Amino acid sequence: MRMTSDSTGNSIDWNVALRPLFKKYKGKSHPLKSANDYQTIVMIVLSARASDAMVNNLSPALFKKYPSFRSLQRASPQDLYPYVKVPGFRKKSEWIIDIAKEIVKLGSIPETMSGLTALKGIGRKSANVYMSRKNLDAQGVIVDVHTLRVAPRIGIVTGSNSVAVEKELMERVNKKNWHLLGLSLTYLGRETCRPQNPRCGECVLTAVCSYYVNL
Repeated sequence: MRMTSDSTGNSIDWNVALRPLFKKYKGKSHPLKSANDYQTIVMIVLSARASDAMVNNLSPALFKKYPSFRSLQRASPQDLYPYVKVPGFRKKSEWIIDIAKEIVKLGSIPETMSGLTALKGIGRKSANVYMSRKNLDAQGVIVDVHTLRVAPRIGIVTGSNSVAVEKELMERVNKKNWHLLGLSLTYLGRETCRPQNPRCGECVLTAVCSYYVNL
């Protein structure tokens, strides 16, 4: 496991440095409000490039009409359009119907990174979200737009794209904390480490944050 150094050249063990963040967000649920695994998969696909609040608002009507993969697999993309008004809804309608057909055929939702990412519309981030929600064996770290911004800002990573950032986070932090890490950085970015005027006075990581040290 690799460490990074602060501005004075001292090594930072991020497993120790992130403890205040983990303490703050341990037990926090994911912002998507799903009631079961079926809803989780569908909402994860719909949430790509759409806000969680938007997906939470539209999902009750969608799931009332289509309460299971079996009912969803019989729909056409056009049937879904009125229920999934999010960015990219036409393609996403095709994806979730294809996913429904595949999962009905498989008999269950895959529980591995390779199995999940084989489904249309499910990439690594989406798979990590599902695996985190299910508390499955971690095979990666959720890297959303918030993590992509705050992880380099804090100084945990140097990468600037989701692939590089996830790889570095997995190198810096013990695997047992990968699920908690992804969710904690997401909430940190939502609540405190905002794109403009971050609320540094409220942050629990100022002691190790490169951005704060260099203010």
